[in-house]
Amino acid sequence: MGLDQATPGRHPQERLADWLADDMLAVNALIRQRMASEHAPRIPQVTAHLIEAGGKRLRPMLTLAAARMCGYDGPYHVHLAATVEFIHTATLLHDDVVDESHQRRGRPTANLLWDNKSSVLVGDYLFARSFQLMTETGSMRVMAILSNASAVIAEGEVLQLTAAQDLRTDEDIYLKVVRGKTAALFSAATEVGGVIAGADDAQVRALYDYGDALGIAFQIVDDLLDYGGTDAVIGKNTGDDFRERKLTLPVIKAVAQATPEERAFWARVIEKGQQAEGDLEQARTIMARHGAMEAARHDALAWVAKARDALAVLPAHDLRDMLADLADYVVERIN
Repeated sequence: MGLDQATPGRHPQERLADWLADDMLAVNALIRQRMASEHAPRIPQVTAHLIEAGGKRLRPMLTLAAARMCGYDGPYHVHLAATVEFIHTATLLHDDVVDESHQRRGRPTANLLWDNKSSVLVGDYLFARSFQLMTETGSMRVMAILSNASAVIAEGEVLQLTAAQDLRTDEDIYLKVVRGKTAALFSAATEVGGVIAGADDAQVRALYDYGDALGIAFQIVDDLLDYGGTDAVIGKNTGDDFRERKLTLPVIKAVAQATPEERAFWARVIEKGQQAEGDLEQARTIMARHGAMEAARHDALAWVAKARDALAVLPAHDLRDMLADLADYVVERIN
């Protein structure tokens, strides 16, 4: 673990993984231990299918990096990183049921291989496990942050249910959804790393701000990749957001500038769900006409800048530099 492992030329997430390799081994061992179930063998089957599917473990690495950067040398950053991964995995299991998804991380979803009931109940189990793990730190502040984040995530998902197919949804509502369903766990992941390390209030706030901005940029880029990426890059089928009738940021920007004819198109495919062959291509054409993709990319870059700026008050450290590079890399995925 250290600078000698952070090989230049590799992308920031790989360098972060190299630096945190020992900690991540401990996190993975704890995850395998705590996802076991003596009485319900389906729980580890479903959990292992998703957790061991090659996910990048970005969120737990953020927790580990924040703690190490702030000088932590105790054991509980590992518990918190595993907690964050369990919360994330639980939300994915539930999301795939809600969205009726068939692919996740390049593999069939758990709800497709087993059934919706198994996915929902195993997700519930992982939420419960996450709360067991966080209590072992003995920190009420940590528990408050992570339990609040869990509530905000659920709230964001419910808000998306009502807002995703309503053409009146604007960028302010979109931001509320994204702060809930995506950024809340990023910001909690970085914030609890600082808290467990005993960082001062200014540094803990900076870690929260970094995670919040990084999470928002990350989601905007995911929105863009759904219309302009590849299945291999995003780990699911491109065009899924369109088929699921989600009003993501590039669509919201295109709707805001739509001609009457274009608005009728969006009403048909998003609000009414009457989609036909060629509609996805037409959606891309309309977005290109209004520069919606480029405008959304500009917004993502602005959030990346906020993430980098937040790091300024944190101690000089190899990990701080990697977190700054990671923010840039989030947007480089769409170049």
